Amino acid sequence: MNAFSQSKRVVIKLGTGVLTTGIGQLDTARIATLCRQVGQLREHGMEVVLVSSGSIGLGMGKLGLETRPKDLATLQACASIGQTILMNTWQQGFDPLELNVAQILLTREDLRTRHRHNAICNTLEQLLQRGIVPVVNENDTVSASEIQFGDNDTLSALVASVMHADRLCILSNIPGLMDLEHGGAVIPEVPTITPEIEAMAKGTQQTTSVGGMVSKLSAAKIAQRAGCGVIITSGENDRLVDQLLAGEAVGTFFPPSEKPVQAHKRWIAILDQVNGTLRVDAGAAEAVQNGGKSLLAVGIVECEGEFEAGDLVRVEDADGKGIAQGLSRIGRPSLQTMLDEGKTSAEVMIHRDELVLLGQ
Repeated sequence: MNAFSQSKRVVIKLGTGVLTTGIGQLDTARIATLCRQVGQLREHGMEVVLVSSGSIGLGMGKLGLETRPKDLATLQACASIGQTILMNTWQQGFDPLELNVAQILLTREDLRTRHRHNAICNTLEQLLQRGIVPVVNENDTVSASEIQFGDNDTLSALVASVMHADRLCILSNIPGLMDLEHGGAVIPEVPTITPEIEAMAKGTQQTTSVGGMVSKLSAAKIAQRAGCGVIITSGENDRLVDQLLAGEAVGTFFPPSEKPVQAHKRWIAILDQVNGTLRVDAGAAEAVQNGGKSLLAVGIVECEGEFEAGDLVRVEDADGKGIAQGLSRIGRPSLQTMLDEGKTSAEVMIHRDELVLLGQ
């Protein structure tokens, strides 16, 4: 599906630069316009999920801070103060459209754990069925470094992935991916994110935000792999929805992968906390990569890390290149015993339904 007008579900990520005019100052006129644009999409039968930044910047304004705090406690305090203001402003923006919003605050741990992951998806599905506009943000108040998303670009891509969205629109204060070495022209379409494309990215230098084009490209990779097309463009375009619905080229478009990760495996694909590594022989690597087979214990030549049955493990070929990740059905102690004793076993180590190829 490459026509935006055919989308059924859209995730829109809004950066701090779009929503504010300065530290602690929301651009209420811009937010009102964005709300009307969401209303347009809903009139065309689309479900919309917002991923909204801005809480930390708003909290900084209330505390009189001019630079983004570096210590976690102050960042969390700013987020706690700013989140209430942010949600009130969104509801006020949707009031004229007779739409209601719902706050969803997430940490990375919420998506790593399967029962939490399922609960989040069920909640979002119920909200969308009832005509509510979910507004998602990272739960900065409780996020420690090991469970942070790091930026809302990544969060929006993960939400788009697990919610099976057709489109992810990442809106910021830039018009798209620009080729700065050739006059700054916006690249209209990027079928594949290559090292050359990544070299064009620049990090952000804004006081109130994190990320930049580097994080947006990373997010685009995640969403593309899930079968979701991505548009990176300016959130300051009053005609954005009109143009998208008319099929006009806007910003930079990243088409969805032709071979997306299967829906029931997407929660495994987004996991990033690997508990161990399995080195496999050439036959096992071929069976997993090109044969669509489960990984059998007999094909494993070496293992590292401490993992139990059900933990996420990485699979590497004989050269140490990562080829897949999945849920182990055998814990490290039992597997190590097999390897030490030279036993061969046709026991399934990772079932193909719980295995995702890397670089797919």
